[in-house]
Amino acid sequence: MEMILNETQQQVITHVDGPIMVLAGAGSGKTRTLVSRIIYLLEDKGISPYRVLAMTFSNKAAREMRERIAAEVKFDIGTLQITTFHSFCARLLRGESDYLGLSKNFTIYDDSESKTVVKSILKRRGVNPKDISPFEVLYFIDDLKNNGYYIGGHHYLENVNPEDDFFSIYKEYEAELHKANAVDFGGLLTGVLELFEKYPKVLEHYRNKYCYVLVDEYQDTNRVQFEIVKKLSEIHQNICVVGDEDQSIYSWRGADIRNIMDFEKVFKEVKLFKLEQNYRSSGMIIEAATAVIAKNQMRKGKTMWTENSKGDAIDIIECADEKSEAEFVINELCALKNNDVMLKDVAVFYRTNSQSRVIEDHLRRKDIPYRIVGGIKFYERKEIKDLIAYLKLIVNEKDSLAFARIINIPTRGIGATTLRKLEEMSVKNNNSLWETVVELVENPEKYSDFKLSARIKSALDEFVHLIQEAKYWDKNGVTPSKVYEKILHSSGYLEHLKTQKDYESQNRIENLDELLHAIGDYEETQANPNMVSFLETINLDSNNEESSLINENISSGEVSLMTVHGAKGLEFNYVFVVGAEENLFPSYQALQESENGLEEERRLFYVAMTRAMKKLFILFAQARMLFGQYKFNGPSRFLSEIPKHLVNWKRFGIIDNSCDAYHDCDEGSFDDYGDELPRKINDDGPVIHVVRPRSKFNPGVKVLHTLYGEGLVLETTGAGKDEKVLVKFKDGSKRKFLTFVAPLVTLSV
Repeated sequence: MEMILNETQQQVITHVDGPIMVLAGAGSGKTRTLVSRIIYLLEDKGISPYRVLAMTFSNKAAREMRERIAAEVKFDIGTLQITTFHSFCARLLRGESDYLGLSKNFTIYDDSESKTVVKSILKRRGVNPKDISPFEVLYFIDDLKNNGYYIGGHHYLENVNPEDDFFSIYKEYEAELHKANAVDFGGLLTGVLELFEKYPKVLEHYRNKYCYVLVDEYQDTNRVQFEIVKKLSEIHQNICVVGDEDQSIYSWRGADIRNIMDFEKVFKEVKLFKLEQNYRSSGMIIEAATAVIAKNQMRKGKTMWTENSKGDAIDIIECADEKSEAEFVINELCALKNNDVMLKDVAVFYRTNSQSRVIEDHLRRKDIPYRIVGGIKFYERKEIKDLIAYLKLIVNEKDSLAFARIINIPTRGIGATTLRKLEEMSVKNNNSLWETVVELVENPEKYSDFKLSARIKSALDEFVHLIQEAKYWDKNGVTPSKVYEKILHSSGYLEHLKTQKDYESQNRIENLDELLHAIGDYEETQANPNMVSFLETINLDSNNEESSLINENISSGEVSLMTVHGAKGLEFNYVFVVGAEENLFPSYQALQESENGLEEERRLFYVAMTRAMKKLFILFAQARMLFGQYKFNGPSRFLSEIPKHLVNWKRFGIIDNSCDAYHDCDEGSFDDYGDELPRKINDDGPVIHVVRPRSKFNPGVKVLHTLYGEGLVLETTGAGKDEKVLVKFKDGSKRKFLTFVAPLVTLSV
């Protein structure tokens, strides 16, 4: 159904000349408004499509905007430029390439090709990757280009030392690209900026061509994009930017919130419009999200409102651990499905990719189909498949696919040529690749015609020794988790990731830790855990997953799993936000940066909340397994910023029937919620000793709880994982805990 434009949207559409900034809140119909403005320029004002330039951040968004405009206007819009920044700059550079010494058919290097160039430069210079990693160099280069720096330019120089090694490598990198007639992604932008700054006639041509400039998602622009837009528009001033400072969540990839905050300083005659009516979410969700984001200082200020129904209160669920958290999500999913809710209308958000593993495991066990949006399913991620391949080869030496995958991971200098020779030999001798390599290592005299360098022979020998030792461990009763840890460390895989020092590698390390956790979970449920059984378990899970996908009614779709960053621009009727804990959401890294880091985390939390249309669930765990140990971070500070009348407080997997200091158990909601939650935040994320099943908490023992402080054990029941204690705390409250998961330490025995 066609949306009726409100008064403010109409004003945005019909205010044609001069600079305007549209602060468009979440779910406020900004895309429809932007499309309608372009249509108004073309049809009502008679502006030629050739004179209009609209830029956004994804090809999908650009394509959808063009299709909607083409469907509504009565003439050809072939010359209308609706494009991404990078596409616009690539086209412009090809038209003006001679100015920069490039040919029109220059190559655009992707990230992997840029990394290869940097690696070759570092190798040529004799630089140890442990001292300077390719990622560090590329991050430095990206930072330069995001801020508008190019060789011979004047931007960003105040923060750069020309004598610095990184700067020297950057210059050599640019020379290598130029020699190859190539440009990287950042260079597309800085190349256009260089053209505009060095060649006034080029700038004048494009200023005259594009008389009306529109920019969507303006809060996501970096400094060089801001400079390009400013130079195109500063004479005619016909620029329209649409964005939301409250959804600026990409500073880590160069987005600069100052672009939207300082827009009025650059274009002083700007007309400001605020789209504050939300068409997406219920009244309670909007009121809650507005209260949270109001805590930020760096914002223009909007007060979102909606004519939608008030809706349900937000459920905030305190869980015992990440397993309880996943169980709650699954239970609610099943209840929703039984009430005829289609799975495609449900999403689960998390702060980091590694959090998906536990949820995915529970979804598979219940045959609930799901998809990872903007990511890869846990057991399909490269690092997981790599380590699983090691484990497969350990238990099945004839698995040549597993062998081929890992023989040179991490790099051992065994390239495609060597692998091809090994494959030819294995076919000739009717052996597996593993058997062939073992024979080659143990009986080299039999294969004197198989020429290998001493380096490759040594690498093969080390690989064979590693696998043979792991096979011995596996056959002699060593647990799968210990075998996995041996491979992870002895293969050099983990150490290789640690040397990369980049965000992606850190994610991979976290995922490998989650795989260890998964093997540990399996071992806890088996009387005789072994590697064959574990691999069979995950293979069957994957097979059941595919079956459920095939048999599921296609109209009901799949549950969507994604990071909050990946959820930007999406909407779902039902949203679960898991892991709302200090040092996780907000992240520990953000809290260490500055107040700006905290504000960006709050904006990210706001984005998560405003994806929900009908119902929002927010979950946090008392204890969460991180890097093999339980940590207790306490609930996220953002939860205390939601007004208490908008919240239903629930507990799941926690043995505690008494009221506590900050929620009213009888009413199932917060008591002092909406004020600061009394909690102990572990600023540096220390690991607190977890009481294992054999621990004894006799009556009279003094204990310390992470959230509730000191207390005295009054009663102990059960044993092992079922052991429960009743503790009286200094505030007079009494609580029951499962000692296996509760964050309790003894102060006296």
